[in-house]
Amino acid sequence: MSRQQYQGPALPLYLSEVGRAFGDYGLYLAARPLLGRLPAGDGHPVLVLPGLMADDMSTVTLRRVLRRLGYRVHGWRLGRNIGPTAECVEGMAQRIEDLSDRYGRPISLVGQSLGGIFARDLARKRPESVRQVITLGSPFALQSDSQTRAHKVFERYSHLHVEQRTLPLESESTPLQVPSTSVYSHQDGIVAWQACLDRLSPTSENIAVYASHLGMAHHPAVIYAVTDRLAQPEGTWRPFRTPLALRPCFPRPDVPRSRPATATAA
Repeated sequence: MSRQQYQGPALPLYLSEVGRAFGDYGLYLAARPLLGRLPAGDGHPVLVLPGLMADDMSTVTLRRVLRRLGYRVHGWRLGRNIGPTAECVEGMAQRIEDLSDRYGRPISLVGQSLGGIFARDLARKRPESVRQVITLGSPFALQSDSQTRAHKVFERYSHLHVEQRTLPLESESTPLQVPSTSVYSHQDGIVAWQACLDRLSPTSENIAVYASHLGMAHHPAVIYAVTDRLAQPEGTWRPFRTPLALRPCFPRPDVPRSRPATATAA
């Protein structure tokens, strides 16, 4: 079966990722006086998962904002994310179980990059425990290793992985049972933005932003989108609508093409 005709990000985008991520943090600092206008949370639990080679420090800005809004926010507490190791797979399952027992209500999952792929997996395994899934630059629709600049880093630790997957991800052949939002950027320098597009449905959506891959968790437009999604009353999920004043911050989202259900990784 043929693959989509798109490749990974251009080299200039990749080489400028770190600098642009610092620029995104500068935008966050400039927007801090406006954080008080974000919608208040209802106190429900939120679990935030980091991307490949990152740990909870990479999501600390987002978690602090969500905590100030009233959410019960948690990091994954599993150290550096080097892929689906036994410690990672078992630890995330235990984390979901512990938080479900503690709060007695569904948990919202927010995952950056690889963390978003893990979040979608958790939602499939424990849909009764998950309120919604929000992914930030997560290539869950990846169809070829050539569509990501992180493949070699991921493969470096593959001998420790207890889950070996082919592309496209087999789990993605069926939609999630819970509401899902994919935040992505055409300026992503690590993964092809097309690989972050979810199939549209009454409970799934894609939100485009102007952000780097590494800066997703602290870019002000991303923070706004995440807080808007989390603030929806439970059981009343509706697609994201950009406020008129913020439309310049959110480009028109792309319509995803159909994806093959199975294929072999390159």
